[in-house]
Amino acid sequence: MGQVVLSISMSLDGFVAGSNDCQQKPLGDDGDTLHAWMFSGDRTSEVNTFFKLSQIDRKVFDSAAEKTGAMIVGRRTYDIVKGWGESHPLKNVPVFVLTHSLPDEHPEGSTPFTFITDGIEQAVKQAKRAAGTKDVSVGTASVAQQCIQAGLLEALDLHIAPVLLGKGVRLFDHIGQDTVRLKSTEVLEGKGVVHVKYDIVK
Repeated sequence: MGQVVLSISMSLDGFVAGSNDCQQKPLGDDGDTLHAWMFSGDRTSEVNTFFKLSQIDRKVFDSAAEKTGAMIVGRRTYDIVKGWGESHPLKNVPVFVLTHSLPDEHPEGSTPFTFITDGIEQAVKQAKRAAGTKDVSVGTASVAQQCIQAGLLEALDLHIAPVLLGKGVRLFDHIGQDTVRLKSTEVLEGKGVVHVKYDIVK
């Protein structure tokens, strides 16, 4: 069976976007450094030719993408990136957007979007159903925090960039007061990035 996995690029000091993130600058100030590894090589991703990676990084990226059966993101991220132009980089993977209210317009593109207004448990339930035997990928800080608090997150797939942003959007800000114990399952050095995988110990 697939897992609910937090898959995200971050700075060494725990930020997933810089300050002042907006539609004109989705990753905020200097936030592009977090994703530089996805464009630092000469190997084209087999999942999406937009990404040019090193051999190691392509294997990491493509392997995770092939295991992903559905995604959950927050409404703020969805709005900032303008719904990825109705077509997420992971083509044809259904995306569940956790939100307090439905958007005025329903996106029409290659990505099936579903807007969930009744909480993280329902978002995970529907995403798991859509993913089948594959993983549900959590791709935003707010959703990750809610999953951790609700005990729904099962694994972390972190891509750590060699930078200290100092400020911006923190990944692990509001995760509750309970200790979350992790078991390291893989550490792999790529080009300008370290890929670290953990299972959450239940």
